[in-house]
Amino acid sequence: MPSLKCEKSVVGDRLELQTRLIADAANGPDHLSAVLERNGLTYDDLRYERSDELLWSGAPACELEQFRQSLCGIPFVSFFTGCGGMDLGFEAAGFEHLGAFEINELFCSTLRCNRPQWDVFGPPSHAGDISEVEDVITILGERIAAPFDGVFIGGPPCQPFSIAANQRYSRSGRNFKRVGFAHGQNGGLLFDYVELVVEFRPAIFVIENVPGLRDIDGGSRLFSAVKRLAAAGYDIVGPEVLDAADFCVPQHRNRLFVIGSRLGRQVRLPELKLHPIGCGAVLPNGVPTAPNNETRKHKAGSVARYMKLDYGARDHLGRVDRLDPSQPAKTVIAGGSGGGGRSHLHPEIPRTLSVRECARLQSFPDDYRFLGPTARQFTQVGNAVPPVLAAQLAGAIRSTME
Repeated sequence: MPSLKCEKSVVGDRLELQTRLIADAANGPDHLSAVLERNGLTYDDLRYERSDELLWSGAPACELEQFRQSLCGIPFVSFFTGCGGMDLGFEAAGFEHLGAFEINELFCSTLRCNRPQWDVFGPPSHAGDISEVEDVITILGERIAAPFDGVFIGGPPCQPFSIAANQRYSRSGRNFKRVGFAHGQNGGLLFDYVELVVEFRPAIFVIENVPGLRDIDGGSRLFSAVKRLAAAGYDIVGPEVLDAADFCVPQHRNRLFVIGSRLGRQVRLPELKLHPIGCGAVLPNGVPTAPNNETRKHKAGSVARYMKLDYGARDHLGRVDRLDPSQPAKTVIAGGSGGGGRSHLHPEIPRTLSVRECARLQSFPDDYRFLGPTARQFTQVGNAVPPVLAAQLAGAIRSTME
């Protein structure tokens, strides 16, 4: 049987063979992965009926290293650190990493794996629970004094305020969770973080979250938090919503920021870039040789549906979208507590993206590893602030402090 690999110049023949192999898998006893392997192929050899018609021909994607600055000696502490997207940005901007607080043990393992020199306060050695304010004050009080001449950064868990995390449920259904500040576990963490800022009085603080934090309950609770911080002597910028695609990240991702300074001057936000980066800049036709590359072995029926999709179209049964390589990707999602999010479809290969490909859309370096089951790797990547966006924000804060 002829190989797809040797038929690339003849699109019709290639699709005919691909269709035949998918039909063999759909009607026979073997999974599509086995049928492909028997013919010396992988999922990355498959194509859509319309492929290679839209290309990214603009500038290459920005890498975190492009934003690296010399060490400035300004320390920072992160809270609700996750897998470290914000921390990587501040590290690249030359800040000194003083500590990270994270409650999830798997996320702590990812942090320690990639940055063994960081002090990570979380399981199994610490609780990492910001709601235990007095314990956090005790831990921090052994390392820093108030007023703290550094930076606090923190993104309280966003799920209670997220639209994307809940839009797949009926508002009246038992699974609908967009309850905001009423959320028993996470809704009050913003105010716990505010108390830590007031206690240690860092020179600058950053609050990061989803835009829904501004919209829930008419914004009254967020305004209450901002009012408390202003009363503590901070000049406040925000809440301001930034789209990562406006800052060299090949993905549309809206994040809300509130930034406070007690230096007598406000932080100026980084300037928007004029030319967004298409996701094709970081998604080659095949899996890169980097960790977290495993791709899902889709069934024949799924691939048969996917391969008919046009650029930007949605497979409504699987609720996944084919990306357009000439445009920034749609937002990489984290998924719920029961599993990883449904990643988007590759622009040119009829399969969902790997964790590494999602991490590239998020601007993580290829050598940054995500630990745990694949579903939890997707959660870590999808919850993160893009490091390239964080580096530009950190650069603006550094300019204010210097």
